[in-house]
Amino acid sequence: MLFYNFNYMIFMLPAILLMMLAQWYVNSAYKTWGQVLSRSRLSGGEAARRLIGIAGLYGVRIEPIPGNLTDHYDPRDKVLRLSSGVFQGNSVASLAIAAHELGHALQDHEGYFPLRLRAALVPAVNIGSWLGWILIIAGVVLGITDLAWMGLLVFSAGAVFALATLPVELNASARARQLLTDSGLILGEDEARGVNHVLNAAALTYVAALAVAVSQLLYYGMLVFGMRNDRD
Repeated sequence: MLFYNFNYMIFMLPAILLMMLAQWYVNSAYKTWGQVLSRSRLSGGEAARRLIGIAGLYGVRIEPIPGNLTDHYDPRDKVLRLSSGVFQGNSVASLAIAAHELGHALQDHEGYFPLRLRAALVPAVNIGSWLGWILIIAGVVLGITDLAWMGLLVFSAGAVFALATLPVELNASARARQLLTDSGLILGEDEARGVNHVLNAAALTYVAALAVAVSQLLYYGMLVFGMRNDRD
């Protein structure tokens, strides 16, 4: 009953469709603007180095990593890791993605509270992602309402993490736009439009992730709440 049954899929369908739309939008934006060369002709790696100098983030290193859209900033090692296509590519999409990840480096440098909050939630999410639904299932199967509610509380860490992630990513994109504009790496309305297209597509994926996390939480919440009604 608690696994991926028909009722679960119907309940989750809107969030799943939004996630699929977001993934399509990201791939479409990256494919479109990944073929448009920036006028600066700088690669994502070169642009990141220049922006690091402008922002004064001299302790941040840059490393290429394999994969497609695997770009991320590691606050523990102060490393900006860019996928091969972004690191070597000199497209508008490469500049947008590199600047976005550098936005996270700026957040880390400034002690941006939402970023610190998200990092603090990681251990709870790692535990709650598997322990929460186990406790919910055990509580429902055994008829122990308090155990099921405890599982729901633990499981809710995932939704809280997704909620905390959204402002972090939106702020990083805003910083990226500002960095690219102030540095003169983006020239013309067409390149600005391309940067916005790529960053907005990325933002939609985090909105979709939040929708999925909240939908799962509501589904399990209805199951647990139904236990109390059955007892009444």
